[in-house]
Amino acid sequence: MSDPQFPDWFTPECFDTVIVAFPDAYGRLLGKRLTYDHFTQSAVRSGVDSCNYLLTVDLEMEPMPGYALASWEQGYGDFNGRIDLRSLRPLPWHEGSALVLCDLTHEDGSPVEESPRQVLRRQIARLAEKGVVACMGSELEFYLFAETFSALTARRFADARQASDYLIDYHILQPGRDEDVLRRLRNEMCAAGITVECSKGEWGRGQHEVNLAYAEALEMADRHTVYKLGAKEIADQQGRSVTFMAKWAADEAGSSCHLHSSLWDAAVERNLFWEPDPPGPGPLFRQFLGGLLRYGRELTYFVAQTVNAYKRYQPASWAPTRMVWAPDNRTCAFRVVGHGQGFRIENRIPGADTNPYLAFAATIAAGLRGIEEDLDCGDPFRGDAYLGDELPRVPESLEHALDLFAGSSLAREAFGDAVVEFYLHTGRIEATAFRSAVTDWERIRYFEQL
Repeated sequence: MSDPQFPDWFTPECFDTVIVAFPDAYGRLLGKRLTYDHFTQSAVRSGVDSCNYLLTVDLEMEPMPGYALASWEQGYGDFNGRIDLRSLRPLPWHEGSALVLCDLTHEDGSPVEESPRQVLRRQIARLAEKGVVACMGSELEFYLFAETFSALTARRFADARQASDYLIDYHILQPGRDEDVLRRLRNEMCAAGITVECSKGEWGRGQHEVNLAYAEALEMADRHTVYKLGAKEIADQQGRSVTFMAKWAADEAGSSCHLHSSLWDAAVERNLFWEPDPPGPGPLFRQFLGGLLRYGRELTYFVAQTVNAYKRYQPASWAPTRMVWAPDNRTCAFRVVGHGQGFRIENRIPGADTNPYLAFAATIAAGLRGIEEDLDCGDPFRGDAYLGDELPRVPESLEHALDLFAGSSLAREAFGDAVVEFYLHTGRIEATAFRSAVTDWERIRYFEQL
């Protein structure tokens, strides 16, 4: 292997720690902190080993049975994480620290197909065969709280103090009181190579949105994941906390991840969704959107992977309930916006808890199938889609989405049987855990009355 080429800014005078991490099945970053010397002299060539059980745990890090990928019976060996130096970035919120992502491989060097980064890589490669590049944008919302994660956890999240007492959509006054966090987010994300366009108040009490500039799909998924980690760490350093739950409280608006997508030529110079002469949406756009409409329901699990995600989909909630499209209509699942190089499809289904690698992969897979089958998106919907009882509905629960995913021939053809079975098992574990839980709602409703 030739000597790795490190960027000029990556020097021992500035950095002593390198976090080597990978996204797990839930989109969290797991990994190790390495010394600068060990990373540059050894790990960058040999990779970093991690126990393979890390893809087969639940959110509480308990090893779960039933996976073909790793188990007690197989001895829980190691994956090797091959360093992707293109993902190396400084972390301004941690002094002297940089972060780099890795791609998981088996002992024989073959990729771990079930790992989220590899799931997305496969779909990007399918596009590359056609000379096409997918560009994506994540529009993430979150709730900011006036106390730390540990303080909230100690009270089991009772009486959580949101950062504002009223709805703050586009407000200037109240978000100014949160600039201790928001200013750091804007500036330090940009310093980490995660370009921020703006921040704004959102519709909930203490709810904010920080918009990241679009990028090629893998780079955007990496930015999305590092951004969420950084947002939590910066808030914690300021004595605050944030949540990216899709629906943190029944009486509050959900938090979305509006997913913007467009296809570009191989040089990423021309948006192929837009035809220049005469100027307007082109056939590739109509085919791609046709695929999202036709196959979006059966791939919803890759867009919404938690029980909580499905609690966003309520009428008049700003979250969609019907699988229809229209130009600039926020009641539809797919909102078409922009023009020229900025023309794109906005998928409003994902919540802020989405795993971006899976959501982007599902978007590409459905859109590609639309191109291959020469589908058409049809006429745009007009009016309030929340009132369209006859329209195809976004799946109403995690179990419903899992059933659709299990029966999807597209999912198996695009991702492979092993990947589909892996994520079906992961989703069913989460659904079973929820069904087994006794909630505060049940105690309040039943404790005395029954």
